[in-house]
Amino acid sequence: MTDIKLGALCWNQYTQWPALLAAGVRADELGYDSLWTWDHVYPIVGDSHGPNFEGWLTITAWAQATKRVRIGLMVGANTFRNPALTAKMATTLDHISGGRAILGIGGAWFEEEHQDFGIDFGSGFPERLRWLGEALPIMRGMFDGTEPTAAGPHYKSQNTRNDPLPIQKHLPICIGGGGEQVTLKLVAKYGDMNNVGGGVEGVRHKESVLLQHCETVGRDPAEIERTTGVGTVFIRDNRAEAERLYKEAFDRNRIAVPWADQPVGTPEDVAEKIAPYLDLGYKHLIAGIPANYDEESMTRFATEVRALLAKG
Repeated sequence: MTDIKLGALCWNQYTQWPALLAAGVRADELGYDSLWTWDHVYPIVGDSHGPNFEGWLTITAWAQATKRVRIGLMVGANTFRNPALTAKMATTLDHISGGRAILGIGGAWFEEEHQDFGIDFGSGFPERLRWLGEALPIMRGMFDGTEPTAAGPHYKSQNTRNDPLPIQKHLPICIGGGGEQVTLKLVAKYGDMNNVGGGVEGVRHKESVLLQHCETVGRDPAEIERTTGVGTVFIRDNRAEAERLYKEAFDRNRIAVPWADQPVGTPEDVAEKIAPYLDLGYKHLIAGIPANYDEESMTRFATEVRALLAKG
């Protein structure tokens, strides 16, 4: 199986900038297909009262420091920025990276950071998804050079020019989230990529819903690249050692109770754990990599685990 893609989601919380920069460069050098971080201003895993680097500036620095890996946010918070400005930022990132940008976008969910930073959180998730529905055609139109005009209840634009256009003829939009009534319908209408989680059975269910929405809106589902987060990856020949490193990383991030059922163990353990996603058509597998960005785990995931998955 040669069309497998591996992504590295390097956590931008509880870390220092030199280590976060180096992790992105390492992912590029190891041959990862995509490189991501979160779009949050507070830590979202563990204690929110801790260090956290801003996402757009992180991926921009990575774009300058890397050569081949595709780069994006997993995923951008639509509430944080005007969509026309977001499209302009993604276009600039595409030029800085030489045509490697992905626009990751979602409705946003973390109320605490919105309150503390004075960002409008709306009345609830349904309203934020309506905002996302307004934002997506503005961003797509700017990427495509159609000078979009919008007069929605929340966002307005008028013949918005995007000069220069992205290097990529079709800069991809990755929509994150698995909401069955709205989010996955937006994926069917506007997404070039999706990102859903919830384990294999959760992804299986979301995939069935996405296919229904594609049929409803007349979209060929083959046009949408399927991506999923597989959890935090720690690899050693000794399973107990991998588990120890995993727990230490969660301690550094002030996570009281480590997540259960993670891809931790030998390369064979990890490959066996995540292989079922491939059967669902989710062939872009994104590993969570918390600080201190364990080099051996990153390396063995990109080499040994990739080879095991490719064997089928």
